[in-house]
Amino acid sequence: MAPDTVVLVHGLWVTPRSWENWIGYYEAKGYRVVAPGYPGFEIEVEALRQRPEVIARLTVPETVDHLAGIIEALPEPPIIMGHSFGGTLTQLLVARGLGAAAVVIDSAPTEGVRVNPISQARSLLPILKRWSNRHEAAGFTEKEFRYAFTNTLPEAEARAAYDRYAIPAPGSWVFKYGLFANFTPGHQETWVDYRRADRAPLLFVAGGADHIMPPSVNRANQRKYRKSAAVTDYREFPGRSHWTCAEPGWEEVADYALNWAVEHARTDAER
Repeated sequence: MAPDTVVLVHGLWVTPRSWENWIGYYEAKGYRVVAPGYPGFEIEVEALRQRPEVIARLTVPETVDHLAGIIEALPEPPIIMGHSFGGTLTQLLVARGLGAAAVVIDSAPTEGVRVNPISQARSLLPILKRWSNRHEAAGFTEKEFRYAFTNTLPEAEARAAYDRYAIPAPGSWVFKYGLFANFTPGHQETWVDYRRADRAPLLFVAGGADHIMPPSVNRANQRKYRKSAAVTDYREFPGRSHWTCAEPGWEEVADYALNWAVEHARTDAER
């Protein structure tokens, strides 16, 4: 039986509001859609901007546990889709054996992906250049957000996206799991067992014009799973930015992600 529920996991610097187009789109196709926030993110964007302490103290393990609890409470394993750092979280959830199929879009990498393009370093520099951001909620200016997220949009549309969606992110996450992750000894909280064969099928989707998580990062992450017997695919959409889930033409990405997930979802017997 094909999954009837889609769980959408947002990334850093945004909230579940970033999925608002996809929620209605998938619901119109007959799916139940769940778009959970991180712990404490139950309030709106505007309120979070006024309460950055909620963001600053958040950890990855408690976030994964929170999302896992929501997924485990569902009647049947869902399709899980994650964007940006939500892609990392999705990979961690899949590594726990959750989901019938999973899609990660413009995903931040899990541990061991050693590709760090110049555009990625430039995107993250505004956060990394202040050492104190390790303990704070760290955000982008409108100009910085446009370079990292909305570089393919006209200026007015990029400004509107920033005004509606942008919030700070836990600075500690950027330092621990960003450019410096592979210089930290031992396994980190974003490590997964790439060889696991009994996990859900996994699709990587990349935007060809993405600055902060370029295609090379997603391809390298996908290749880490090459020794797993489970399905791991890759699809690139040329000319699309990190804002691919909301920029014009997002429907094509949403359709491809859903169709792939439905086609490859594990059956009850396989689970």
